[in-house]
Amino acid sequence: MEGYTLSILDWLSTGLWDLSAWGVVAYVAVVTHITIVTVTVYLHRFSAHRAVDLHPGLQHFFRFWSWMTTGMITKEWTAIHRKHHVTCETEEDPHSPQIQGLSKILWQGADVYRDAAAKPEIMERYGSGCPEDWLEHNLYGRFNYVGVAILLIINVVLFGAIGLSIWALQMVWIPFFGAGVINGIGHYWGYRNYECPDAATNIVPWGIFIGGEELHNNHHTYPNSAKFSQKWWEFDLGWMWLRIFQVLRLAKPKSTGPIVEKVPGKSTLDIDTAWAVLNDRFRLMAKYRDDVVKPLIKQEYEKADHATRDLLRRGRSILCRHDSLVDAAGREKINRIVASSHDIKVIYEMRVRLQEVWAKRGGNADELLNALVQWCRDAEATGMQTLRDFVDELKSYSIPQLAKA
Repeated sequence: MEGYTLSILDWLSTGLWDLSAWGVVAYVAVVTHITIVTVTVYLHRFSAHRAVDLHPGLQHFFRFWSWMTTGMITKEWTAIHRKHHVTCETEEDPHSPQIQGLSKILWQGADVYRDAAAKPEIMERYGSGCPEDWLEHNLYGRFNYVGVAILLIINVVLFGAIGLSIWALQMVWIPFFGAGVINGIGHYWGYRNYECPDAATNIVPWGIFIGGEELHNNHHTYPNSAKFSQKWWEFDLGWMWLRIFQVLRLAKPKSTGPIVEKVPGKSTLDIDTAWAVLNDRFRLMAKYRDDVVKPLIKQEYEKADHATRDLLRRGRSILCRHDSLVDAAGREKINRIVASSHDIKVIYEMRVRLQEVWAKRGGNADELLNALVQWCRDAEATGMQTLRDFVDELKSYSIPQLAKA
């Protein structure tokens, strides 16, 4: 009996897999990374946005892994995320820190997710195209907590008592980093490459720890892109895995963002130009910020007095912020900045007018082209070289022949 008791104690201390401390750390790093890849590649890019095609075998592996390591159901995750995009930063948004507060989303993101998952109308409206097979109805969807229970047993058998801690870490991994960090911090703090209509930010430029989800502003700008990185210095680990799966013929990306080209020597505005700048409007507006607004702000800063310099330094980014994100205080700051300089007033008003051109996308192509032509004429008439240079580059935009085919 004593030997039997000792063997049980030995098993509880080491489990069947007697790994060193670093071995346990490596195991946790691997299994949590697989979970991250499951969320970003399968649930997010494949199921929610259909930005990539996945081999059926790979789909089912990810579906099984999600069930076992998170208890999340494909249809629930997909529907909630789709609703988030449609209703972003409104009262209807399932998880907006701008509406519900950063603290609630960061620390109670899983609770917010469960509240949304309990609403049948969300599942019905936004959950189309998700698995509806026998396994989904009789196992994954019906017994979603069985998987995580199996994982608990596996961890305890393999590692003994410490397996409980490993399991607990796996259980909080996605609720904290996915539901909390991405849905919370990713709509509250960070940098923005593009002025999309919501508050999405890129937390850091290297999407390694959360599989590329850190590049949240890029994703909200181009939600149907399988690739989240947009700048050469950004890295999307999820895209790296998709490229590996593509080589193995297990995945096929469907989109990586707008397809446009710049034709050297092209100096006329035509229908192709109108559609090209419409499709690439977010990158174009970012270019306006970098090539028109920022140089002028820098120029005005050099010759301004101390008070005006302080105003320009604190308010230069707000001049290019999407109107939907500018509150009353921000509007007052913009008014003070544009009142400080005639040239700043001109480039700000021209930016607003260019933004209004995109509203013509609901009309016909001729209306869009006419609005763009008029904007370019007025921009050139200002006599400002930066605006003229911007117009010259804008005229070079076109739709590639391959995209037309």
